[in-house]
Amino acid sequence: ETFGDRSLSQGLSVLVGLGLCVTMLGLGCAVELGQLGQQLRRPVGLLLALLGQFVAMPLLAFLLALIFALDEVAAVAVLLCGCCPGGNLSNLMSVLVDGDMNLSIIMTASSTLLALFLMPLCLWIYSRYWINTAVVQLLPLGAVSLTLGSTLLPIGLGVLIRYRHPRAADLLVKISLWSLLVTLVILFILTGTMLGPDLLAQIPASVYAIAVLMPLAGYALGYGLATVFKMPPHCRRTVSLETGCQNVQLCTAILKLTFSPELIGSMYMFPLLYALFQSAEAGLFVLAYKMYGRDSYQQDTLGEQEDTDISYKKLKEEEVADTSYGTVTTEEHNSIQMEPTQTAL
Repeated sequence: ETFGDRSLSQGLSVLVGLGLCVTMLGLGCAVELGQLGQQLRRPVGLLLALLGQFVAMPLLAFLLALIFALDEVAAVAVLLCGCCPGGNLSNLMSVLVDGDMNLSIIMTASSTLLALFLMPLCLWIYSRYWINTAVVQLLPLGAVSLTLGSTLLPIGLGVLIRYRHPRAADLLVKISLWSLLVTLVILFILTGTMLGPDLLAQIPASVYAIAVLMPLAGYALGYGLATVFKMPPHCRRTVSLETGCQNVQLCTAILKLTFSPELIGSMYMFPLLYALFQSAEAGLFVLAYKMYGRDSYQQDTLGEQEDTDISYKKLKEEEVADTSYGTVTTEEHNSIQMEPTQTAL
């Protein structure tokens, strides 16, 4: 009854909507048109976003729902989170692990745009297993597409701000990252205290297990995908984080704005649980890299610089040797003698 309270439900809807708009605005501000053009000419980031977010993660969510024998409501919440595009958390984490920031931003932006068409398609495909249930028959794919389409406006506005006012765009990117953390904390507080601990108790243990395993498996799948493409280590870390980090704000907004509270019930909490565990596991990823991986990264970078210096010195020596076909010596004022020297090959 508390969960279905109209005033509380409207307040949460406004908070979720505002948080999503600010996040999408920050994502647009992080995109530069020049970098976007370069990525489109070599669409590796686009391809990885497609494979990671709309092939690997939806299939992973579907398999976990089957393995843990979830009911239809919990399965829809898990599928919805698995079909979401990448989130802004991955951009912040990529910086902390010395990843490829341009690749991270392009993957997040492209997966958000691809979600407009592929997210409803993935939901329709993987929800067929539960098609005879009421929640799937009432699955509002049109409302999902409308919510996704509404994110294009703040993204486009952010791209325009980046093009015309780069300094303001940098500030908005920072604001969006902080708003992500603040929004999630407020949602946890509201749902945990105002709605009561009974709501958390209603969530099955299997859903908690999926919230732990799903981002962890996503990080592993992303790293393996980048390894298949033979990408360098810093790009592998980036793709790993991009694959495992989902846009939980978008998932929360869709659950809150398209399903009635009586229908979705406690599963409204799943994206928040996913956000909690994906942040904790990404934090452990960063901590492990800072403790064990950063030294090797610095040594690799130093080794590349030394190799470049040695190659440059050898090149200069070869240039000098190639031009010395003979040396000129003067024995007297009026005599000049050419002494042949051996040319270095």
